[in-house]
Amino acid sequence: MKTTRHATYNLNYHIVWLPKYRRSVLTGTVARHVEDIIHEIADDKGLEIIDLTVQPDHIHLFVSSPPKHAPSLLANWFKGISSRKYNHRYASSDDQKIKWTRGYYAGTAGEVSSETVQDYIQRQEAKP
Repeated sequence: MKTTRHATYNLNYHIVWLPKYRRSVLTGTVARHVEDIIHEIADDKGLEIIDLTVQPDHIHLFVSSPPKHAPSLLANWFKGISSRKYNHRYASSDDQKIKWTRGYYAGTAGEVSSETVQDYIQRQEAKP
């Protein structure tokens, strides 16, 4: 359990999003840069990343957040800020820019243990 000044909570979200056109651009140094940026965002926003998997054509993020943040806000933060930071720091041309699809998946981990969700995310790594 985590606490804020006015709440005790255990809210864990599984958020998945994809690069535009599901292109396999998240490999090598691009994947490492995106992963670092996602960790920066979490630190800046006071969120805890429980697990993060950057696959060539999508990202799985398992994150814990206080109740004041809606899952849609979390998805928008991670997608929007990561794209802007990556493109500003590393993209020297439009072809190198990271662009995300408009949609995303968000699920909660409710009473399911974090180990179960982490196991699911890690099993997804083995799939093509």
